[in-house]
Amino acid sequence: MILAIFAMSLDLLQGVTGLVSLGHAAYFGLAGYALAFLTPPDTPIALWWSLPLAAAGAGLAALVIGFFVVRTHGIYFIMVTMAFAQMVFYLFFDNKALGGSDGIYVNFRPDATAVGLDLDNKTHFYYFTLVVLIAVYLFLRRVLFSPFGRVLAGIRVNEHRLRAVGYGSFGYKLAAFTLAGTLAGVAGYLWAAQTGFVNPELMGFHMSAHAIMMVILGGMGNFAGAIVGAFTFEYVLHLAKDLTKHWQLLMGGFIVLVVIVAPRGLLGLADKFL
Repeated sequence: MILAIFAMSLDLLQGVTGLVSLGHAAYFGLAGYALAFLTPPDTPIALWWSLPLAAAGAGLAALVIGFFVVRTHGIYFIMVTMAFAQMVFYLFFDNKALGGSDGIYVNFRPDATAVGLDLDNKTHFYYFTLVVLIAVYLFLRRVLFSPFGRVLAGIRVNEHRLRAVGYGSFGYKLAAFTLAGTLAGVAGYLWAAQTGFVNPELMGFHMSAHAIMMVILGGMGNFAGAIVGAFTFEYVLHLAKDLTKHWQLLMGGFIVLVVIVAPRGLLGLADKFL
């Protein structure tokens, strides 16, 4: 469910706006690190303010990086997003004060007693994550069918025509980039709270590539596809790892098969038969 939130945040960029980012994991990891740094060594931190703060920090990073990257287009946009993400990755990887390559432990899960939850209880954490997943999905669906979402879709279809009728695409793309980074931060915060550990790999290229695969597998542009893709990707990944040490071959074959059989994703395949 956490990775489904992450995949939906990328789908806002990739599926709705048509911006393929290879550095989206940077905001996922930054929020996780924010929780690790904010949590005191001897007591849990309050959920009600640490979650918004971590997500806002990820969104601020996306705003700053997005100010530069959304000026580019096509392959240049892809490469610049990856370059910025690698800069963030090595900032943490090479800096012992930030945990270095070993990462940092999150000693306590956030304190959610203010909303009647004990996140140390797995059942409570499960249903809290489920509520966040549903809330993010409903929010993004509302965004998709709002005037703002229609402009983002217009950017994907034909940005030049959209600008010709008077819309400034730069501001809309920057807003989408920032919002996507903020929601990725929500997922990263939950990941850190759930695992109790963060390391630079959360910001790496592989994490961003996994999110892209989830979006493609499920079907781009409607957010439900991102959820389906995240669950499918994780299930097949764990199944392949259990079957053989050459699990990458199985994963690659599965992804190629889905792309050939269902070019609109698994959700598109279901719509075709239903």
